[in-house]
Amino acid sequence: MSASQPLADHLLSLEAALQTREVRSSETRLRDLLAPDFREFGRSGLAYTFNDIMTRLVVEDGPANSSISNFTVSMLGETVALATYRGTRLNADGNRQFTNRSSIWRLDADGKWRMVFHQGTATE
Repeated sequence: MSASQPLADHLLSLEAALQTREVRSSETRLRDLLAPDFREFGRSGLAYTFNDIMTRLVVEDGPANSSISNFTVSMLGETVALATYRGTRLNADGNRQFTNRSSIWRLDADGKWRMVFHQGTATE
């Protein structure tokens, strides 16, 4: 089942926030957006935990230079949503990299949507 438009818009804003340097460098903001049981399979094929992400992102150099297209949200349950989209970013050489991305978001007891899983798959 598709998510309501207001929820889809909200999750898109959270995904976009996670791509900004301001959020990625803030442990407080990351804790607001990522669940403690967060897991990721990155574009590189490496697996990351919540602690890995907290350690890596807060010291990451440079802007994210990312954009989101073809964003859709499907409900997996009353409080769980699957977001899928195509991400585009500039690499260090100025070339575009394309990635199919999926995120699972959960509405936690405190009323905040937090990402519990993310996967990036490189595409051409």
